[in-house]
Amino acid sequence: MKKILTFIFLTLASPVLWAFSTADLAKILQKPANVQGQFTQERHLKSLQKPMTASGRFVLIPKRGLLWQMQKPFETTLRVRSDGIMQWNGKSWTPNHAKASGQSRQISLFLDLLGGNTQGLEKQFDTVLNGNAGKWTLRLTPKTVLMKQIFTRIDISGDSVVRRIELNEKQGDKTVMLFRAVQTDRPLDGFAQQHVHL
Repeated sequence: MKKILTFIFLTLASPVLWAFSTADLAKILQKPANVQGQFTQERHLKSLQKPMTASGRFVLIPKRGLLWQMQKPFETTLRVRSDGIMQWNGKSWTPNHAKASGQSRQISLFLDLLGGNTQGLEKQFDTVLNGNAGKWTLRLTPKTVLMKQIFTRIDISGDSVVRRIELNEKQGDKTVMLFRAVQTDRPLDGFAQQHVHL
């Protein structure tokens, strides 16, 4: 009996053994005032032997917006917020008219994925979360008609921030996003400070 009580006590007292929920994950990912870093995107198409690669930098302010600054193979800057996607033309923001493209849908999802908006994700996906606050993986399986038309599954992994996103599309294509040199709560540069909120 003492052994059973000791086991129960140790189980309850050990944070490692507590259930790690999507709400816990949301708190972790939404904790920083901002998240900045570099990204590499590999787009694997069934019709091509080698992936198409793009890279650049990003600035995320949870619950506010995302600046997605692609630098290679060409330069383009997108601002993603809940009210839509805008593109920087060098002087001002203009609507991104490629809203039906896979890239735009994916970037919209990144706002929820990187920002830890698990409630928003759970409206469109069934979620399976494994691991703990130090190392976790989250699998999203589409449950809405729209998402089922686009994705078969999305796999995300990370720790205090998102480190990797893999989007598997219904037609067999795949996009892998890797995030590196990620920093949190660092001063924003002038462009990000001026435009991510606007």
